[in-house]
Amino acid sequence: MIKIDKNISTHFLYPSNLFAAKERHMVTTILGSCVAICLYNAKLKYGGINHYMLPLWNNNGLATPRFGNIANQKLLEKMLQLGSHKNHLAAKVFGGANQLNSSINIGGRNIDIALSFLEENKIKLIGKSVGGEVGRKILFDTNTGSVLMKYVQKSIPQIK
Repeated sequence: MIKIDKNISTHFLYPSNLFAAKERHMVTTILGSCVAICLYNAKLKYGGINHYMLPLWNNNGLATPRFGNIANQKLLEKMLQLGSHKNHLAAKVFGGANQLNSSINIGGRNIDIALSFLEENKIKLIGKSVGGEVGRKILFDTNTGSVLMKYVQKSIPQIK
């Protein structure tokens, strides 16, 4: 259970970014078709999170965390730089909604990239809330690995 303490640092994670720190933070992000992986080291009690928009970088332009294959690797590298070992990491995955009922299914492809990455790197998946047709807002406690999540509907303003 996450206790909200006003003395804990907060961070809002924008799309195409990642965040990891040894100090405790409450990290919030909002996901539609985007996906976030939360990595947590229970032994050292710190974690990190990414938020990517598209599954694969196609070698055009910059290799940024906008793309799942880049964001996932960068998050893992950051956790290792902070002193973690791969075998001490656990993961939770969120997002990947198909909000537009699109045949392209970016959300589904984003989910596949996340799950494949964790499997390839032998990182234990301990929780997920993925897919569907509605977005999610998550609050990740980097000190405990806990995540609060709520579904968020895309609202379309009505013109009178």
